Formats: sequence, C-alpha cells, structure tokens
Amino acid sequence: MFGATQISKAQFLDKARQAREERKGLKEREKAAVKIQALIRRFLCRCRLQSEIRREVDEFLEGTENGSIKITALAIFRIARKLLMIFRTKQDKVRFEKLCRCILTSMECENETKVWFVSLALSKDLTLLWIKQIKDILWLCCEYLKMLKPDILQDSKLITLYLTMLVNFTDTSTWKICRGKGENLRPALTHICANIMGHLNQKGFYSVLQILLTNGLARSRPSLSKATLTALFSLALRPVLAAQFSDNLLRSFLIHIMSVPALISHLSVLTPDRLSVIETNGLFHKFILFLSREDQCSDVCVCLEGSHTLCLLGNLIHLGHLTEKVLEEETGHFVSVLTQMLSYCQKYVSQKKSNLTHWHPVLGWFSQTVDYGLNESMPLLTKQLQHLWGVHMIRILFREVLSKKLAENPDVSVVTTPSSSPQNNLPMKNLFKRAFQKSASVRHILKPIGGKRVDSQEVQKVCNICVLYQTALTTLTQIRLQILTGLTYLDDLLPKLWAFICELGPQGGLKLFLECLSNDTEESRRLLAMLVLFCDCSRHLITILDDIEVYEEQISFKLEELVTISAFLNCFVFKMVWDGILENAKGETLELFHSVHGWLMVLYERDCRRRFAPEDHWLRKDLKPAVLFQELDKERKRAQLLLQYIPHVIPHKNRVLLFRNIVTKEKEKLGLVETNTASPHVTHITIRRSRMLEDGYDQLRQLSQNAMKGVIRVKFVNDLGVDEAGIDQDGVFKEFLEEIIKKVFDPALNLFKTTSTNDRLYPSPTSYIHENYLQLFEFVGKMLGKAVYEGIVVDVPFASFFLSQLLGHHHSIFYSSVDELPSLDPEFYKNLTSIKVRSIYMRLRDITPFISTKSCCKFSDCIIV
Repeated sequence: MFGATQISKAQFLDKARQAREERKGLKEREKAAVKIQALIRRFLCRCRLQSEIRREVDEFLEGTENGSIKITALAIFRIARKLLMIFRTKQDKVRFEKLCRCILTSMECENETKVWFVSLALSKDLTLLWIKQIKDILWLCCEYLKMLKPDILQDSKLITLYLTMLVNFTDTSTWKICRGKGENLRPALTHICANIMGHLNQKGFYSVLQILLTNGLARSRPSLSKATLTALFSLALRPVLAAQFSDNLLRSFLIHIMSVPALISHLSVLTPDRLSVIETNGLFHKFILFLSREDQCSDVCVCLEGSHTLCLLGNLIHLGHLTEKVLEEETGHFVSVLTQMLSYCQKYVSQKKSNLTHWHPVLGWFSQTVDYGLNESMPLLTKQLQHLWGVHMIRILFREVLSKKLAENPDVSVVTTPSSSPQNNLPMKNLFKRAFQKSASVRHILKPIGGKRVDSQEVQKVCNICVLYQTALTTLTQIRLQILTGLTYLDDLLPKLWAFICELGPQGGLKLFLECLSNDTEESRRLLAMLVLFCDCSRHLITILDDIEVYEEQISFKLEELVTISAFLNCFVFKMVWDGILENAKGETLELFHSVHGWLMVLYERDCRRRFAPEDHWLRKDLKPAVLFQELDKERKRAQLLLQYIPHVIPHKNRVLLFRNIVTKEKEKLGLVETNTASPHVTHITIRRSRMLEDGYDQLRQLSQNAMKGVIRVKFVNDLGVDEAGIDQDGVFKEFLEEIIKKVFDPALNLFKTTSTNDRLYPSPTSYIHENYLQLFEFVGKMLGKAVYEGIVVDVPFASFFLSQLLGHHHSIFYSSVDELPSLDPEFYKNLTSIKVRSIYMRLRDITPFISTKSCCKFSDCIIV
C-alpha cells in the first residue's frame, strides 16, 4: 500500500517539474519572439529610413545636376550628413561620387558666399560639425583611392575627382572666400586645413598615397597623368611643409613616398616643376641630415625592408645627381647614408639559392620577402642606381683624388713592346733597360713615398667613399659589372687612386696595409676597403683592355706603373700567405685576399702572354728553397697555400725539383721503386714500328692509373715479328714515347693543327673524322702525363689559348677569349681590334662631332663588357 503511494507521489512531482519547464520555455520563446520581432521591425524601419534617405539624396543630387534644385552650402551639408549616417562603401559608391562633384561645383561659383561649401566653416553653430563632416568625406576619398587602379580609364577619372577633393580642402589657395576682403580669414582657415590634414595623417594618409603612387608608377610606363602625379606629390608635401619638416613627418615621407620605385625619375619626366619645389625647400638636404643619424636611418630601413629600401636608395641617388651643390656640401653625410642603407640590404644578400631565399633582379638571392610587384620597375631603378657610378657623381665624390696632379716628363717617350707576337720572343734586356732608366721621371706615383696621415680628414673621406662603392659591389650583385665599368670609365681615377694609396702612412702604402692586416679596427677595415676597391676596378679594367690599349696606348696605367703595382701585390699576397694570415682568413679578410690575388694573377697572366715586367720580377728572393722544402715535408699549411696560389714566386728550376721530389715519394709509396727486397711490377708491351701509334694505343689505353705510373718495358718487332736488338732500361721506352708523341702531333694525322704564324699546336676542328678521336685525345693526354711523370722532355709547343683552356682559365669571369686570339691569328686580332675602335668612333662621331678618339676607345670597352 505504501509503495503505490510513493510511486504516485514521484509521478506527481515529475509532472509538476515538467509543467514548470514547459511554462519557462514558453516564456523564453515569447521573449525571443518579441526580441526577433523588435529586431526585424527595427531592421525594416532602418531599411525604410535608409531607402527614404537614399531616395532623398538621389533626388537632391539629380536635381542639382539638371538645375532644378539650387545648390547651397547648407543644403549640401544636410544631405551629406544624412548620407554619411547610412553610408555603405559599395552600395553608395555612385552617390558619394555625385556628392563630391556637387561639393566641387559649389566651390567654383563666383561671388556666391552661401553656395561655397567652405563657408559653413565660418558659422558658429556649424563649424565643428562641418569640420567633422569634411574629415569624414576626405577620408572616404582616401578609402576609395586605395581600391582604384590608375591603368583603368574609369578608375583614373575617379582618382582625379577624389584627388581634387583632397587638394581643394587641405589648402586655402583655391578658396574664393579668401580673396579680396576675405584675406583676413586666411590664417583661421589655414589652421582648419592643418587640422584636417593632421586628422588624415593619423588615419594613414601617407599609406594611401604610397599605394596609389606604387600602382601607377611601379611599371615600365607610368599610368599616372601629369596632373595626377602633380596632385599626389603636392598632397604628400603639404603635411611636411606645414609641420616645418618635423622628424615624424620626414620619416613618414621617406618611408611612404620616397620609397616608391623610380619616383624622382617619373617626376623629372612628367612634372619637373615638382623637382624645383624639392630644391627650393631644400628637401634633399633635410633628408640626408635626417638619415645621417644612425638610429633614424636604421629605423627607416627596418620599416621598409630590402626591396623598398633599394627604391629609397635609388631616389636619393637620383636627387643627389640633380642637386650638385647640396651633394658637394653634404658629401660626407650622403656617403654615410648610402653606405648604411646598402649595408642593411647586404645582410640579407645570399650567395646561393635556398628554401629561405627569393630571387631579386638587382640583389640576387635575397633572404627577405621580395615584392615581385616591383619587378617591372627594376630597369628604371637600375638607371637611378647607375648615377652613383656615373662620371658626374664620381667627379664630385672623388674630387680630392682627381684634383691630384700627375706630373709627367714631356721628354719621356712612351715605352711600347712589339705587338707582332703574343709570345714575345724578342730580346727584352734593352727594352727594360730603356724603360727603367726613364721610369723614375715619368710619374711621381711609381714608388710608395708616404707622407699622408691616415687619420686626416682627407684620407678618412676617401676611405669612406671607397667603402661605399665596395659595399655596392658586394650588395648589388646582379649589376656588379656595371659598377666596375662605371668606376673605370675615367682614365685618371685609378692612377690617381694608386698615387693616393702610395702616399698613405709615413713609409708608403705597402707597409701600412700590411700593418692593417693585424689590426682589427674600423680604421684598418676602411683602409683595406680602399685597396680592395682599387684591385677590383683595376682587374676589371685590364681585363677589358686589349693588348694595343695596354702596351701601346697605355690607357690608365703606364707599363712602369704596372710593374710597380705588380711588385706591391706580389709582396702583399706573399706576406698574407707566408705570415699565416690566409690560413684562418674569413669574411672581409678572405675577400681582401681574393681581390688582391685576383688582380695579381691577371697581371701575371698578361705578362706571361706578353712581357712588360723585367726578368725575375715575380720571384721572392727572400724565400729560400731549402726552407720551403722543409715546410712542405712538415706539411705546413702556408707552404701548401703558397704552391696553390702563387707558385710563380718560386724559381722554375726549384719548382721542377719540388715536383720531382713529389713524384719520387709517390713512387716509393706505390712500390714503384726497385729495392733490395722488392721489385716493382713491370708492364711489357710489344710494338711494331710500322704501326707504332696503333699498337701503343691498343696496349696502353686500358692500363690503370697505377700501372701507367709504373715501369713499362717496350719491345720493338719488325713487320715479320722478329724482335729488334736492345735492352730497355728506359731508353727504348723513351724512344717509343718520343716517337709516338711526334706522330700524334703531326698535323697530317689531323688530331692537331698548327697556327699560321709560329706553328703552335692546338686540337684540330676536324679531328672528328677519326672514329675514336675522343679516346685518341685521352691517350695523348696519358702519354704527355707519363712523359712529365718520368721527367722525359718532349718538344710540344702548344698554342697559348689552348694552354689556357687546359689550365681552366676559361672558367674565370675575368677570362677573355679575345685576349688569346693573337696566339691563333695575330693579324685577324689586329684587324678586329681596329674595326672595334673605328666602328664605334664613327657611330659616336655621327652623334657628337666633338668626341675624342680616346673617349670612343673607352666607350668601346664598356660595350664589350
């Protein structure tokens, strides 16, 4: 009985709980329905109100267009207020466009105070509301400008409209209310304009201008018209001028406006009057002073990143080119700014491709994100950068160096060497005797004389300029050759820079630079940068000059100067190697070595082709052969590096002895030397004299490397197979080797041909007629290698150009096949050189009748590069 009562009670409570939840849910649904209804009613009401407002706005704007409604400032203010209250960017685009046209129309009326929209700024009740409204309208103009594309015709019309709005309401110069008696109102209205401009700046006005300028100018042909570009640049200048060039606005101008690619180039072509505004207000001077503070320059570079920093750099260089007077006054700050900006970019320049790098047309592989939208403007940017190494700017920056007088003795005749043969086999003693008897009086720069203090202002200035150009060479990797060509264009720059180097320090340049190697100071790094720049430029110049220009015309450097320079370089490189500096070199020290060593080897190879230096000029007499041999036996690193980089400092006979010692040790190691306990393995071959080449080829080409190095015994047989008398104790093998080499180099076999003038050997272009001609060349190489290995002298006069190929010189970027042409056909080389000079001279003469022959020659060198 009690159980049934408990169950019924539980059911009753459960039903009561369910009823409460249902009532609660019903109330919540009722409340939700009421809220939804309220929201829907409010939405519908808003939509009706917006529709009514838009209809009212449309009626007003249409009425003003067809003249049925008279325009007044107050009416425009009220209708604009209503439109802004419900404004939607996409939906009200056309209405906003018509509103702007209506406002501009009101500003153009003559003597209609109540019509001018700006007249409401003088109303006590409406001043603040009007200022807020015009701020909102102008910022909406900016928002639309960000979305428009200048290359689209319809968009370009809208850009003109919105820019006109911004131009009219950020300056009082076009306000008719300020004319005549209203001139007294100008200060107050100008203050309102400054207020409006300040508001736009806070909202991001410069970013809007940057987007529009980049869209219109970052292309091969600009899509902005002259009027549009003038308006944009004028708007960009107004905040800076109004704030009297405050640091904050200068920073914004540099980051957003001056970083637009090739901006100054487009201004100079489309609106040159804007450049006069820049010059009148001294903007370039203020830019340089602002950026000369290291923290501010670093801040600007970090904000811009690499690609846009390079664009800013190009615009600054172009401005410097156009404002020569300011550049001369602020050379120090200008050089410092450019160096710092290039150094910032250099931190992200990579030598090779990786997952973290991007390709940049000027910088090469770059570890920062690259804006590929700027690629189309890179040719214009490159033209701007070229001003840095143009003649005009080089004359300004290096004026202290170029003003130096290189005294020459007019009685001294030019010393030239015969040019009939690339291998100058004529007696050299009389030639060098005449040259060095007169060399002391040719120029005062042939010997390091010292005298200039390295801490003097002049030396520091030249060092900083050299650091700038050296930084440009290592940063702008894809236009490196252009930079070198520009720096070598002036014939007297490098000789005078060499004169400047020779005067450094109390005892001359060499001792000073050797001391700088051991001093890790900023001053030492700048001095070494000067040497690196000199070496890189000189190496480039000598590479592009032909033999006539080097030996006969002696462009830039006299032969005596090349002798002195090569002696300096030879000593410097030897000291770096022998003193152990190269062993642990890295970074700037390694770059220094490669520059100096590269310039040294270019001179050495040029001297090998055609002598300009005296005998034993390249040797180091203080290097004792016994000491070198001991160092090599102990496997000292410096001795190995000496053989690797500058073996020419060792006399040839000592190099031969060294090679023979190396061969002997290798033979002992391989067991190829007969001892009391063991005999080397011997390879026996049988050769028919009538088929010596064929038999030798068949039996020797398959031998392994060690077998080829070992002992080879030759047995000659006649055509009947009968052995010839004789015991081979290397004599018969030597005869076999000499005979087979003589046969393979016979031009009749057509594996090799001889040059037309001096019978030098080189591979025949028609050697392919032999079915196995590649295997034959390989066999010839093995035979020559065996001869060298065994110390057998063979007479094989190879042509110079072929030897360069064998030595791998053609892999160097400074290798020129034209320089090797005389060893193949001197007459053809001479005619080709004369055609080069004459054709370019005639072409330039048609353009300018006052160009000298020397200028034509130099111009031809640039074209070759």
